[in-house]
Amino acid sequence: MFDRARVRLAVGAFVAFGFVGFAACASELRSDARPGGEGAGAALRVTDATPAASETTSSTVPPTTAPPEKSPAPKKVRKTTTTVRRTTTTTAPRKTTTTTITPPIPDVGAMAQPLAAIGSSSGTEAARLQQRLLDLGFWLSGVDGVYGLTTQQAVMAFEKYEGLDADGSVDATTAAALSAAMQRPHARANAGTLVEIDKSKQLLYFVIGGRTKWILNTSTGNGEEYEEPDQNSPGEIARGIALTPDGLHAVNREREEGWWEGDLGRIYRPKYFVGGIAVHGSNNVPDYPASHGCVRVSVPAMDWIWASDILPMHTPVWVHDGA
Repeated sequence: MFDRARVRLAVGAFVAFGFVGFAACASELRSDARPGGEGAGAALRVTDATPAASETTSSTVPPTTAPPEKSPAPKKVRKTTTTVRRTTTTTAPRKTTTTTITPPIPDVGAMAQPLAAIGSSSGTEAARLQQRLLDLGFWLSGVDGVYGLTTQQAVMAFEKYEGLDADGSVDATTAAALSAAMQRPHARANAGTLVEIDKSKQLLYFVIGGRTKWILNTSTGNGEEYEEPDQNSPGEIARGIALTPDGLHAVNREREEGWWEGDLGRIYRPKYFVGGIAVHGSNNVPDYPASHGCVRVSVPAMDWIWASDILPMHTPVWVHDGA
């Protein structure tokens, strides 16, 4: 028989440890520069890392048969995404409006003392006539009181413009029209710089910056068939129709020296604008179409054209019949 020993039962406390593991993420972005750019081939490395998070829960199991309490679940970390909205501002192109302003026709006003009908006489009244013609835009060589060739041509040009009998002499009708004119006569063109040839009126206009600067008497092709000896090819006959072609042309060649023997006669210091058709000086510039197709002006007028350089190369030449 043995002695009963006091048995001491010791219950040790059990310690349960909970462990939440370390979580981490990393990303790498590589971006190469554009070929040929500054620092071409270099790499850009960007690393994002979220610090490790750990949470420890400790509990002591009580002396009971009841199940231990559940350890609280680890808190969820809400991932916040920030969206950056890109705003693009588009600026509409500015609309440009071009407005062409037609130069006004200059006023000259009626003469306080009307001109006298002097015919083709020289003197003080001829000087007043010359100044009046210049004021109206009809070119002549100067105010000297001498009723010479350029004065006669200017009077003829004015008479053609007004639809009068163009004889180049100042009768009562011409004197009254010159004295009463209120505005400068003008071409049809009201823009640009060009030469305008009106075959219906037999006039040549110099238009500068949209404004008619000068007007000359002229004589163009008569529209008739011709058959004449070729001046530059002995024994040959030149045949054709004497036409000054309508349309928009341009000065493309010229001869600065004096008289030149053309195929159909002598011409003075020509400026060609289409084929063999030219503006040139002539000793015969009547009040009707008389040329083989060229545009005739007086010899002094052609000298002025060259000296003033008012008709340089590439100047547009507009020819029309007034329609």
